[in-house]
Amino acid sequence: FKHEVKDSHNGIQRHKLYIEFSLKYTCRDNGNAIFLDKLGIMSEVSLLRAIMDGIPPLKDKRLIIKDLIFEKVKVRLYQPKTSTTGQRRGVLYFHGGVGRFGSIRKSCKYSRAPLSRYDHTETLLFPCRYRLAPEFPYPTQFHDCLTATIHFMKTAQDYGVDPARIIVCGDSSGGTLTAAVAQALVNRKDVPKLRAQILIYPFLQAADFNLPSYQQNAKIPVLIRERTLILGLKYLNKDISAVNILLKGSHISEERRQKYQKWLSADNIPHEFKMREIYKLAKPFLEPLFSPLLCEDNVIAQLPETFILTCEYDVLRDDGLLYKKRLEDHGIKVTLCHLEEGFHGTIFLAAYSPGGSFPCV
Repeated sequence: FKHEVKDSHNGIQRHKLYIEFSLKYTCRDNGNAIFLDKLGIMSEVSLLRAIMDGIPPLKDKRLIIKDLIFEKVKVRLYQPKTSTTGQRRGVLYFHGGVGRFGSIRKSCKYSRAPLSRYDHTETLLFPCRYRLAPEFPYPTQFHDCLTATIHFMKTAQDYGVDPARIIVCGDSSGGTLTAAVAQALVNRKDVPKLRAQILIYPFLQAADFNLPSYQQNAKIPVLIRERTLILGLKYLNKDISAVNILLKGSHISEERRQKYQKWLSADNIPHEFKMREIYKLAKPFLEPLFSPLLCEDNVIAQLPETFILTCEYDVLRDDGLLYKKRLEDHGIKVTLCHLEEGFHGTIFLAAYSPGGSFPCV
């Protein structure tokens, strides 16, 4: 992967976009959702789904758009109308939304942003419409993404895709799914190896919610620290009263703490990223499906080349930095794109702004 280093956007414009985004999606959507939920008018998750499904779908005269089924999993195909003499690259995209909301309509436009440096005539994009919780409990979302990926890897040539050029990609909790799918595939002999994984401000561990980025950005929208934990608990169908237990780290046994320390130590995070100035409960949180960063070394060592995007003003920043360190320790090539002025959800703005790109510093 190569990514050009660009200058940051004008500071005033950046802060204007940030404030507009934060107010629109944190105050309006989440605030209204919680308010209506408490009144018993409409559940929080139902309102957020309705809002996201209201995002107009991508329209591009250069593309053929089809809805497909991969082993009972719904996907949408974006195929260039331009003909090609060889086989194309294939990208499976998993949207964010903590496994409870989000859709193909939401992801179809900005899922193309991280691929903006590729020749679109050479890429087929497949956003995956995995089933959502709570109607379909965790880990249904992972199994749907894995099923769709395996099906596509086995049938790639039917779509004119080179099986050796398949990439999995996802943002936020979709990045979690991406990492978990890549790990699940490393020992399979019935499918080709993934070419790469792209992780966009991913959630990668639930062992330590007091890493520098969680402390620095604890109250920074759109993903404040407490909200992150509440969303995770709801996704796993756990009592949200456990938030304080997670914040204190009381869900980790001493044995596990010692094991994870080498992967989660703040010493592994570059200096410039540090503060610029109930074991049963823990089990699903600490499994690699939910916390890919905590996967065993023998799996990490077999993962494909990786691109990771992180944002400075994001509680999940350090998850990406620590995963980069683990991958590199095992000889995996990693390209990090860190947005110094970025925040969780930045890629959404990039997709709807002129040029559809973002600066990396």
